[in-house]
Amino acid sequence: MKQAELGAKNQPMEKAVEIFFLLLACVSIVAVVVICVFLFANGLPAVTEIGVADFLFGKQWRPGENKFGIFPMIVGSVYATVGAILIGVPIGVLTAVFMAKICPKKLYKFLKPAVELLAGIPSIVYGFFALVVIVPIIRNTFPGNGLSLLSACILLGIMILPTIIGVAESAIRAVPESYYEGALALGATRERSLFKVVLPAAKSGVSAGVVLGIGRAIGETMAVNMVAGNNKVIPESIFKGVRTLTTNIVMEMGYATDLHREALIANGVVLFLFILLINSIFFILKKPEGGRKKNGRKAVDA
Repeated sequence: MKQAELGAKNQPMEKAVEIFFLLLACVSIVAVVVICVFLFANGLPAVTEIGVADFLFGKQWRPGENKFGIFPMIVGSVYATVGAILIGVPIGVLTAVFMAKICPKKLYKFLKPAVELLAGIPSIVYGFFALVVIVPIIRNTFPGNGLSLLSACILLGIMILPTIIGVAESAIRAVPESYYEGALALGATRERSLFKVVLPAAKSGVSAGVVLGIGRAIGETMAVNMVAGNNKVIPESIFKGVRTLTTNIVMEMGYATDLHREALIANGVVLFLFILLINSIFFILKKPEGGRKKNGRKAVDA
């Protein structure tokens, strides 16, 4: 009886907590919907007026002449993101494997806070570091003035490391220890056990970290603005300057009006679609894995 009375007393409180969390979830959904409505309501009319082909594939961005082609900025964003992936993903994943399975405890006490500190450094500080360290090195080593696509790729590769390392390490630690020990017991080396058993088992979490890192690379603005050179042309080499979609918005939104302002908002729509495309690809890549597991279980049951 006492337990029943206690449960009856707690039921209103549990219901209130349930409603509270539901409201919080609704706030997140409403925020996403409001952002989408703002972007599309203000950006699509400009795309319609300029023309979809002229806007997406035009190679000249001259607001004074009503020319709003963002193709060079799209190419610049893609190049910078791909470069960041090539630099940041291998380093990040390998560092996560080291920290999760190999790193001595004494070293881990210093390495883990250092990675977390990297995640807390403001973007402008990263940009200043790249401007005074990375850019002079590239200027003295390669042709050009150092403000280039290569500088942006290196900088973004460094900036996405904390995200990839943190998520990938958690995913690797979530893999049951029996996987690793079983591989060792079967005669596999430590390295083979890690890269052939543990890492594939953590593939879903590692992929999530990579996607989050890609999202940060695409959306980064101020740091890239300081080192990319901001040339509104398709770069002929990695040593040439480039302008991304985000830097295009931040450099001109302060004084843009009318169609110019709406075209910059349309830049944001394109960025939004990029992120949506990346998340969709990630979802599609994960889905067959679940299907294979399901089919495998059916085969076992049969």
